[in-house]
Amino acid sequence: MKISVGIPHQDREEAAALYWEAFGEKLYFVLGPKYRAIRFITSVLRADHGVCAHDENGRLVGVAGFKTSQGALVGGEFHDLRRIYGWTGAAVRIALLAALETDVENERFLMDGLFVAEEARGQGIGTALLDAVTAEAKRRGYRQIRLDVVDTNTRAKALYRRRGFAEIKTAKIGVMRHVFGFRTATAMVRDIYPEPISAPAAKTSAPPRTT
Repeated sequence: MKISVGIPHQDREEAAALYWEAFGEKLYFVLGPKYRAIRFITSVLRADHGVCAHDENGRLVGVAGFKTSQGALVGGEFHDLRRIYGWTGAAVRIALLAALETDVENERFLMDGLFVAEEARGQGIGTALLDAVTAEAKRRGYRQIRLDVVDTNTRAKALYRRRGFAEIKTAKIGVMRHVFGFRTATAMVRDIYPEPISAPAAKTSAPPRTT
């Protein structure tokens, strides 16, 4: 298995297909049907906002995305949606997508999804991708990583806990649960530098002079 930062151009559509395989159930009402969703995801996917895993045959088997102030692995604007769904479809979809978590913060490195091909799961690929994202965050000078996981994705939450992520808050999405199929999203954080920061040595006064 090879882990690398950035998604090769020839793997864009495969990355979009894997993304849809992982999140299509949640996003079907907003981005479906499948063929349109994959066209849209392929068109907006930012290759420089992902870490990918390839098997020994060079096939893409997993991706971990992240967010920066410049964008996310899968983002897109109204005009991107309009090209695929038309004016009316884009207007409806942009409003629904706005209900999902889209914040970018400065204190933590934000992940934007982790997905592994179904036939490649259970082989440590998710763990390797998490470690690669941690290395990328460390390279960029961050001290923590944050991700959001929905209540229906218990397998992913278990992986994150094993890799040192701790839950910090859970938010309900209210009536939007009927659109996205989940009720809550939990923010989880992992320290990149688990060791405490050393405090500067205390200054000691010189002993009094004696005569």
